[in-house]
Amino acid sequence: MSDAARFASRTGETVTAFALGPLEARYYPGAVTRGTDNVDYKFINGFVDVGELPCRTALRQEIATRTVALEDDFEIVSTNLPGFNRRLEFSGFWHRPTRLSRWVRTRLVAPEAGRYPFRLAICGGVHVFVDGVRITAFEPYTRNEVQETELVLPLAEGGSDLVMLVEEMAERDTNYFAELTWLGAGTLFAEVPGNADGQSLEMLMDLARAIRPAGIVCGEGDNLRLVVDRPAETAVTVEAKVRQSVHMRHLPPLFEAVSTLERGGTQVDFELPRDLPDGYHELDIAFSLGESHISRHIAFALLRDETPHQLAGDLAARKKAGLSYLADKGELRVGRVLARLALGLDLDDGDHAALDDTLDAIDTRRDCSDFVIVPLLWIYGEYREALPEALRTRIEAAILGYRYWMDEPGNDAMWFWSENHVLCFHIAELIAGRFFADSTFTNSGLTGAEHAALAETRLERWFDAIEADGLAEWNSAAYYPIDFIGLLALQHFARDGLKRRAETVLDRLFTMIALHAINGVAAGTMGRAYDKELRAGPLSELAPFATIAFGTGWFNRGVAALPMFCAGDYRPPDGLGDYVAPPSGKAVCAHYVQGYGRAAQLALYKTVGIQLSASIDAAPGAKGHQQHLADVQAAGHPMARVWVNHPGADDPWGSDRPSYWAGNGVMPRAGQYRNCCLLLSDLGEAPRLAFTHAYAPLAVFDEHIAGPDWLVLRSAGSFIALKATGPIEPVLEGPGAGIEHRVHGKRTGWAITVGELAGANLSDVAALADKTRLSLDDNSLGLLCEGPFAPALRLDCRDGLFVAGRHRPFPTTSQTPDIGWLAAAAVPASN
Repeated sequence: MSDAARFASRTGETVTAFALGPLEARYYPGAVTRGTDNVDYKFINGFVDVGELPCRTALRQEIATRTVALEDDFEIVSTNLPGFNRRLEFSGFWHRPTRLSRWVRTRLVAPEAGRYPFRLAICGGVHVFVDGVRITAFEPYTRNEVQETELVLPLAEGGSDLVMLVEEMAERDTNYFAELTWLGAGTLFAEVPGNADGQSLEMLMDLARAIRPAGIVCGEGDNLRLVVDRPAETAVTVEAKVRQSVHMRHLPPLFEAVSTLERGGTQVDFELPRDLPDGYHELDIAFSLGESHISRHIAFALLRDETPHQLAGDLAARKKAGLSYLADKGELRVGRVLARLALGLDLDDGDHAALDDTLDAIDTRRDCSDFVIVPLLWIYGEYREALPEALRTRIEAAILGYRYWMDEPGNDAMWFWSENHVLCFHIAELIAGRFFADSTFTNSGLTGAEHAALAETRLERWFDAIEADGLAEWNSAAYYPIDFIGLLALQHFARDGLKRRAETVLDRLFTMIALHAINGVAAGTMGRAYDKELRAGPLSELAPFATIAFGTGWFNRGVAALPMFCAGDYRPPDGLGDYVAPPSGKAVCAHYVQGYGRAAQLALYKTVGIQLSASIDAAPGAKGHQQHLADVQAAGHPMARVWVNHPGADDPWGSDRPSYWAGNGVMPRAGQYRNCCLLLSDLGEAPRLAFTHAYAPLAVFDEHIAGPDWLVLRSAGSFIALKATGPIEPVLEGPGAGIEHRVHGKRTGWAITVGELAGANLSDVAALADKTRLSLDDNSLGLLCEGPFAPALRLDCRDGLFVAGRHRPFPTTSQTPDIGWLAAAAVPASN
């Protein structure tokens, strides 16, 4: 095919040019069995080896005897080309056990006819056919764990057709990909078959690589403007679809529109409907030109008012304001129903739809249904007389038929192992058991009283662990709201000891929120983070908790737990106000420990204008997960955030754990002294991505100045100074344009310093950054920092932080923050 798009792979590179068939997905639960209770209450950040679920057992039984015939005429629905990822990747999230399969094809053209070596890495299983002949099947099916094999493919003169069936068994968050690496000598070409012409495909792929929102955030009245780097060679149809949040993905999109990227144009606009809620929205984009189609997945932030609201009145008044907002604008989930009932409102059509969806989630045991059964139990316990009798009967049947723990019969993919899920399952079991003490629960065969007794014992173990170790998901804007689901329900319904223990943990959480929130934004180092919490802090579900607790911030449509806070009588501790907004000229410093095995040693420096926090010595050199280890948030703009990480995946818009921006592929050594944080990364001999990078969205800062190995930024009256051990290279095109700043190398170091300008100019800060010397010490494998911002600092790979030559071990082993006050660090105007 002379007009086919041809893509080269050199030795050691992957083949990513494939025509894609439809993604086939079908419910595949396997036999109902009882699992083994293997939770040890030692919570860690990362994937837990939970054993094999019934769906995967059934799959293994099937593939042991099946025969896979080549499907050579499958419909081509899309194209995957080089640019996003070195893998052919279809990863995602499925709430129920789902069998996935997809046929893909390409044409491989080798330097000459022969048998050529390849390496094939897979999450799932794959069948490989060349020119209609089955070559191999590689089917390890190890859940979310990459397996590799080497194979030899016979390639004919002029090219051979490669067809693969790529499969996986999805159990909630699922890594699903194939990575085919060319090991032969010379250049291999891949030609994409189909009716699409090569020139069109290459142009569309160039657009898809570059497409991104024009701004960091869309405001009131803004269109969603998407931009590319090079003008379109011809007019291209662009379809945009805003998807629901992850727990509502099965419902229709929030927004769909079609526009045209005109010939010679570099931007395309979509008018956003006024009823599209504020949020960090996932966006599916499809580019079309004749028979050529390319799909892309990105995201954008919508915050119509960038100025935080100041809520009047006391806590009770702020809670009522929160309920009113959620009753009117909350997401159509069970929390909205709770808000409306708490205000004495009648159920409307949205409430009935939310309750129907909630009951379906519980009855079909969708993953995360433990998050919605707890507020449903609150509704049943407080407002069941306001429910129609038929609905009340359905709710009772759902409660009595639920699977409350892994050792009960089931064939679902619910996640029982992380600290937030463990808590919600146990609290749901306790409350349900007490509500229906004399009833028999149909799934387990136990009485409610027996369930309640089990749950109480299990909850005691959970609290023992959290009180001893702290939280593996420390300060997480994604998971504190889930903890609140359980803890607020327990505080509301439990008796005596468990109630007091719930209140103790709630007090700790709100103290940490007060320390790490700044001008209404929930920020800081986190045990588990996603892009949406990092790139849009004011839009996270945690942000409104700070708004109501402390009076400044934003509401949003998140209803997972906020209605429970607003409808209940829990009050955060008094005296947290100065931590939220330190007095002018003062800085609050805090140190404390979180997580099993002291996984996180947390340091915080915060003034009214700027906040720096880090997790110290968090397993440097190890493979990371979702730990967000160093974070800066400025008060001058809600999106004025900076952090440094090692990307954990190829695609800047991907959802891997770790992803490109959230978490670390390889964990760094970290140290923090007051307002200065050092990060030292050793990526090993053959890192997948040999650079570290800073996220610093220049457009939301008031001013910035860049030097060869430094970058300084101003937000209102505060500054951030970044210094690196090598040249800081700004990314000028694609998704990283204007936000990404890279330092290449297998060993890199960064220094992050924050402070108040106090009358100085940013050029004064730039001069100080230029005078700072940051270097790698090859003898001790350490990082040296000398300059005017701080005393001489050394971050030793083995022994940690040294200040002015003296070892400075982390000052506490306590979960209770050790809090002190300093004069705010400033830049004298004379500098």
